[in-house]
This record gives sequence, structure tokens and C-alpha cells, in this order.
Amino acid sequence: MVIEPQILVFTDLDGTLLDHHSYSFQPALPALQRLAAHNIPVILNSSKTRPEMEALKQQLDNTAPFIVENGAAAIIPSGNLSEEPEEILFAAPRDVILEQLHWLRSKGYEFRGFNDMSAADVADVTGLTIQAATAAKQRIGTEPLMWQGEEYQLLEMKSLLEQVGLQLIKGGRFYHVMGQYDKADAMQYLAQRYQAINPQKQVISIALGDSPNDARMLERADYAVIIKGVNSDKLMITGAGHVMRSQGEGPTGWNECIQSLLNQLLPVAH
Repeated sequence: MVIEPQILVFTDLDGTLLDHHSYSFQPALPALQRLAAHNIPVILNSSKTRPEMEALKQQLDNTAPFIVENGAAAIIPSGNLSEEPEEILFAAPRDVILEQLHWLRSKGYEFRGFNDMSAADVADVTGLTIQAATAAKQRIGTEPLMWQGEEYQLLEMKSLLEQVGLQLIKGGRFYHVMGQYDKADAMQYLAQRYQAINPQKQVISIALGDSPNDARMLERADYAVIIKGVNSDKLMITGAGHVMRSQGEGPTGWNECIQSLLNQLLPVAH
């Protein structure tokens, strides 16, 4: 009897599993259904907040652990890696970030963060519904912002944030101010948890993303998938075990690459 490896799929959302414009995952359904049939967890790993991702997980019928706000926290629902639900924080608290941004604004740096916006404002710039925009504002350890100043000032602000232990990361649509952690740290934490409860299996990680803030997550995975999209050409990674780029965009490319990898990784039935 061939023992299947413990495959884990870590995926970005906007522009990767979700279409950038319609937020639909429908083109990825065949691959999602195949993963479910093999009990392969699809671990969402995104800049989205916990309430946003819990709503999406309901639509996906997804009960796996998930990673919020670019690695700010790993959320483990009950019945997964432990009997009781867990929330593991890796983040500088959001209050610390907002305090620093308030100081930077007083020094003349021009930007507009989610904390400065109403739910209606967030809905306007993201295309989300008011309900979804309200969820997007409920943050644990990050602050998305729209840059409104000069390019040289952006570099200055990035340097000043680094001096106080924070970082400025370019995402698909926004810059994200956050602590010194990223999607890769939370991914590796969960991979280790899965290995601990499946010591007899080989844990294999697949990571999918489309923008520069996915780079380290992709580099630390066994299989890295760069999904074609607006920022994917700027995404250059080194050090990953296997790297592939999708032909299709968003969830179409997601489906294409996951199907190809499963054909390689799953034992052939006899």
C-alpha cells in the first residue's frame, strides 16, 4: 500500500485563487474539488482579515487553518491540528502601527490608510460591498494604505518604519505596514504542526501567489506557483525547490497549476 504524502496548499487570494475584478473562484473549482477528495488542506494565506476570510471560507466550504493579514496570525479552527480552536499571533499590535503612522503623517508623509477611511470609502477603493469593507477594517496587526506622496518620500518612510521594527510591503493594490514577519513564517509554522501530527508522512508544501509580497512564501515552499497577473512579472524568486508560472490568470491559472502538480505528486491508483 502506497502512503500518500501530506500535501499542503498555501494560497494567496486576490489575483490568485480569486479573480482580481469579480472576486470569483469558480474557475478553480475542479482543482478545489480534487484537493478535497484527497483530504488536502487549502490554507488561505492573504492580506485579508479574519472576518473577511471566515466569510470566504464558508463559500469555499473550507475548514482548514488559515493565515490572516500577511502572516499577522495563524487561525486554527477546532478539529484540525488540535481539538480546541487556536489563534497564534506573530504580529506587532495594530495600535503600535497606527501610532507610528500618525507620527509620520505629522512629518509630512502623505498617505491614506484603512483607519482613515469609513467602510463606504474602503468599499469605494476596493470594489467590496459595505459589509465586506467593514470586515476589511477589522485588523489584528497590519494597516493597508494608499500612497499619495512622491516616490523618494516612500523610500524615506520605509526606512523610518524599519528603524522601529516595522516594514512596508507592496501588495496587489495597497502598501501594507506590518511587523517583522511575513506569510512565509506562518506557513512554516503550520507546516511544522502538520508534520508533528503526521510523522509517518512526507509533508509537501505548495504555495501560490501573484505579487511581490508573496515572494518569501513562494521561496520557502517545496513547489512555488506564480500566478499570471498584474504584478506577477515583478515577482522574481530564488531558492524554491520547484517553480512554475501559470499560463492562465487568477483562478484559471490556479486550477491549471494545481491539476498539473497533483498529477505529479499523487500516487497512481492501480
